[in-house]
Amino acid sequence: MDIDPRRLRVLHEVARRGGVMRAAEALFLTPSAVSQQLAHLEREVGLALIDRSQRSVSLTPAGRVLAGYAERVEEELTEARRELTRFTERLAGPVRIAAFPTVIRHVLVPAIRDLAVRHPKIAPVIHEIYGQPALQELRLGSVDVLLTEQDMGLPALSQPSLSTRLLYVDEYRIVLPPGMPDPPRTVADLTRLPWVAGEPNQATGQALERLAGLHGFEPRKTHVISDFESALALVAAGHGVAIVPALALLDVPVGEVWVSELGDVGARRLDAVTRVSRTRSGEPDPVQAVVIGAIEEATAALETTLRDRLGPPAATE
Repeated sequence: MDIDPRRLRVLHEVARRGGVMRAAEALFLTPSAVSQQLAHLEREVGLALIDRSQRSVSLTPAGRVLAGYAERVEEELTEARRELTRFTERLAGPVRIAAFPTVIRHVLVPAIRDLAVRHPKIAPVIHEIYGQPALQELRLGSVDVLLTEQDMGLPALSQPSLSTRLLYVDEYRIVLPPGMPDPPRTVADLTRLPWVAGEPNQATGQALERLAGLHGFEPRKTHVISDFESALALVAAGHGVAIVPALALLDVPVGEVWVSELGDVGARRLDAVTRVSRTRSGEPDPVQAVVIGAIEEATAALETTLRDRLGPPAATE
């Protein structure tokens, strides 16, 4: 029995993703090509691996057994690449990073620039994807490093299969239209104003709800916007006030919005999330470790940049 390991990978993806269509997307193949690879593998082993009697594709008992071995083959190949890197002392290859726009602009761009100088053979591949879809891709192995945001008022992401590393604490600021005739000086003054609010599952949306709960008011949400650039544009045009992270203000020309001195609004945490290594050594992938190091250096530089641009927020009255 001669089994092609490349076809084992196809079976592995079908097992992990629960179907041919999703496996095809992950492997950058057509569904027809995936089906052909599975048919070739069935001929190689002389057994049916896919149950095609139902509308949705599922694995036969033999398919599940072989998929388990396919997963171990993937882990062994990962371990082999790690060991070979140690011998050659060369760091190379793609690292797939999932992130959201502000972090892409202000963290990943400088990190990639640094990596290009220090480790030119490393090839970062950025995917603009976040939230639960990004977590799913990380667990499935389609993403190597996931950069997340989360309100500091919530517990950090903690799962046995994932490793979470705090990168940066990004303080929130309240922004208002420029030239406001009677700008708020206390949180109580905010209760009369319309809000450009974040989505309820977004860190800034959670921050607004927490602020309102602490001070006993119901925010009048005129607009609900997930994108900071759009939210800031609405504020600049006079359509409401908003809570945004300090990092988002680096994209705004000076004077386009007014940054309130009201502080103690909270912060969001920026984390780097990776899968826990299941290889024999238990050590993280050396290429991924170097990429995360470059990301940490880029986030460390943010504190000075933001302090020079915005200064520290004052305390809320």
